[in-house]
Amino acid sequence: MDRSRRRFSTTPVARHNHLDPPKPGEERKVTFVTKEGDRHTFEVADGDNLLDIALENDIEMEGACGGSCACSTCHVIVEDDAMYDKMEEPTDDENDMLDLAFGLTETSRLGCQLKMSKELDGLVVKLPQMTRNMQASDFASK
Repeated sequence: MDRSRRRFSTTPVARHNHLDPPKPGEERKVTFVTKEGDRHTFEVADGDNLLDIALENDIEMEGACGGSCACSTCHVIVEDDAMYDKMEEPTDDENDMLDLAFGLTETSRLGCQLKMSKELDGLVVKLPQMTRNMQASDFASK
């Protein structure tokens, strides 16, 4: 019996949470307000999403699904109604996930779906007090 061997191959490691610095003159500012009320402002580039920005800067945001819009653990609350109105409408997928978010408000969004742009320069988002993330370990016998 002749068995052919499968070739071993690898793929490059994905660059999760790696953000390139903004180009000079194209810096955008975003501020995260933590559960404790602390404010952290960062200079970021156009196209960076809030989940990646938070993770890159050690802001306590979970992002359990890795930014694939399949959970609500990167839920943020946009502080300014006028800034919220500048954003594109959430997709149906985002709205479905937002329905599962703890502390949902009229200006809630998922951080993985919000990309920085010139229009969103100066954005301030607040992190909710809790997130809902059910894992198998939540149901384990204790």
